[in-house]
Amino acid sequence: MIKILFVCHGNICRSPMAEFLFKDYVKRQGMGKEFLIKSAATSSEEIGNPVHHGTVSVLKKIGISTEGKYAIKLRKEDYTAYDYFIGMDDANIRNMIRIFGGDPEGKIYKLLDFTDRGGSIADPWYSGDFEATYRDVIEGIDGLYNHIMTREGGK
Repeated sequence: MIKILFVCHGNICRSPMAEFLFKDYVKRQGMGKEFLIKSAATSSEEIGNPVHHGTVSVLKKIGISTEGKYAIKLRKEDYTAYDYFIGMDDANIRNMIRIFGGDPEGKIYKLLDFTDRGGSIADPWYSGDFEATYRDVIEGIDGLYNHIMTREGGK
């Protein structure tokens, strides 16, 4: 089983969007049982809060529910539990490295690093543009899936 943890600052906008879109993506590929996919925050600000209404709205339009998801915090112990840690921006990457005390196994990536353009996932907390975030995440998860299938030998 391939274990992926999507990570952003608060775990209410970008990382749950990536979590639920990737779950849907792998299910449609017939690979749902091959993956464990979750998301977490690098900060404590939103812990226990549900997914932001903007993310809920975007996902609801395409028939994806986030019911039961509440923000959780990334922990040092998570490093041994997951194969991939996928951050949304440079600050997420820095914070993961700080929380884990490094990245000795090379498990930390930025989602858009799996695309031709790279960069950061648009943060709708500041822009209010959840559609732009959705487009970024869709592009990133397609690249991530292809990377994993190539790397893992197409399990």
